Amino acid sequence: MEDRVSISMSEGIADVRLVRGDKMNALDAAMFEALVATTERLSREKGLRVVVLSGEGRAFCAGLDMGRFAAMKEMGGNGVAGGESRDLTIRTHGKANFPQQAVWGWRQLPVPVIAAIHGVAFGGGFQLALGADMRFLSIDAKMSIMEIKWGLVPDMAGTPILASLVRDDILRELTYTGRIFSAQEAQSYGLATRVCDHPRAAALELAREIAGKSPDAIRAAKRMLNNLTVDPAAALLAESVEQQKLLGSPNQSEAVRANLEKRAPRFADA
Repeated sequence: MEDRVSISMSEGIADVRLVRGDKMNALDAAMFEALVATTERLSREKGLRVVVLSGEGRAFCAGLDMGRFAAMKEMGGNGVAGGESRDLTIRTHGKANFPQQAVWGWRQLPVPVIAAIHGVAFGGGFQLALGADMRFLSIDAKMSIMEIKWGLVPDMAGTPILASLVRDDILRELTYTGRIFSAQEAQSYGLATRVCDHPRAAALELAREIAGKSPDAIRAAKRMLNNLTVDPAAALLAESVEQQKLLGSPNQSEAVRANLEKRAPRFADA
């Protein structure tokens, strides 16, 4: 786990860093395992009051590892040997499947989570940021719901969270196009809590303020605020059902091939 995610504890604050900086903290199998293991560990951490989640290197998280897409081109499915036979609809973690838990686990933590985002948060990296209670973005940060580029839909617990943050028509436009948008746009859409010069420093400062409040009241507040949203179980399952139908389908495979070959895709009619 340590080669993907590091955890430093101080005065009730968990400073969690994605440490695959040479790959822009892209999501490979080991990163998914580390993210789920991290939330499981933190859920048992005595004295935990706040979490700050950030990435080392040039980016917060660039999304799914490009090696996975290259494997999709060769093997189909999700790019993992035997992946075409894996049932995404099976709930491995309560309401969520395993990839969803890499995001949903941060929502389940009993304490506030602040994501500090610089560089890019694309695709699965964008959804990872959504798992936090708050998102602090650097002025030059970029975001995208990028799954459509690869012939896919967001399926890492992003949709039930997005539904509570973003106006419906904006959410549809961003999902249908996959376009990259700025930190300033993210703030106007409700996706950025703050845009600042040094998001990690600002997140740690806020974390220290929150850590000074009654831990009982903070945990009660998170439980209460989590219950304001509609039960996400149906949305999480819908993500998995739709993604499973797309993975390895002719048009999804064509989207991957076209992107890797740097050409315009040739899609068959739906």
